[in-house]
Amino acid sequence: MDLFDSRQADELATLLALYEQGSFAAAGRSLQRHPSVLSKRLSALEFRLGIRLVERTTRQLRFTDEGERLVLQLRQALNLITQAEQDAAQGAATVRGRLRIALPAAMGRLWLSSMISEFALAHPQVALEVEYAERFVDIVAEGFDAAIRIGELADNRLVAKKLCDHRRILCAAPSYLENRGTPAVPADLAAHNCLGFTGLHSYPEWKLTRDREPVSIRVQGSLISNDNEALVTAARMGLGILAGGEWLVKADIDSGRLVRVLPQWQLDAEAGVYLVRPSARYNTAATTAFRHWIEACFSGGAPWESC
Repeated sequence: MDLFDSRQADELATLLALYEQGSFAAAGRSLQRHPSVLSKRLSALEFRLGIRLVERTTRQLRFTDEGERLVLQLRQALNLITQAEQDAAQGAATVRGRLRIALPAAMGRLWLSSMISEFALAHPQVALEVEYAERFVDIVAEGFDAAIRIGELADNRLVAKKLCDHRRILCAAPSYLENRGTPAVPADLAAHNCLGFTGLHSYPEWKLTRDREPVSIRVQGSLISNDNEALVTAARMGLGILAGGEWLVKADIDSGRLVRVLPQWQLDAEAGVYLVRPSARYNTAATTAFRHWIEACFSGGAPWESC
């Protein structure tokens, strides 16, 4: 039997109503259907199963042994369905169950992994599955409950909460600038070795902004990668100019391993760090708890700004 076949479900509902109400008239009132409709449903059920379930007379109904047995099994099945619905509803109120989260790989490792671990410690009944990836993760198609995304959002299927602004800045090692010179204007970047992050939506163009003044430069270099941390390593070693998020390069700039290039300019001026979810409705308590947790972690600003 197809569980979602409405005609078969109606036949079984009719059998249960007849057993509970004792007559076609009373069962019809219970199901808000004419007794003749219920009679046809019962006949169809008996024909489909190939067995007599109810003996009818003008005065009463008598269930056969097979009919009584089927009613008992249907009641047990209904109890299981009711319990499953109650468990599902309870799952929306209790912080437990499985939670799948997608995180950007480098930012996730550097800044978010500790938040995830703290959340897990605070909610021991939640089983977390966390994917760290620089690739674009389709959280709807791949069945994720939530994700952290960097950049500009274009997927209107998602519910998004901006956690903080995202500033991508230019920097290079002092040794590189000593050897190749320091760019004075964005156009100078075309003559430099620029380290390319393929996850940047505009790659290989760097869209720079200064006081709402946009400039687009097509860059090239001897190294491109989908991994931010690999590019930072290359920049530290003096290979070229990097366009990296502040979260990625702040420690290196503070220590002097990297220095700002064209400090008045930045990439992706409208970008942000977002928490995204497939739907605002029917979230489990675990999803809601995670949303509140992450929002609280960013409530005082981006964590890398306070380091």
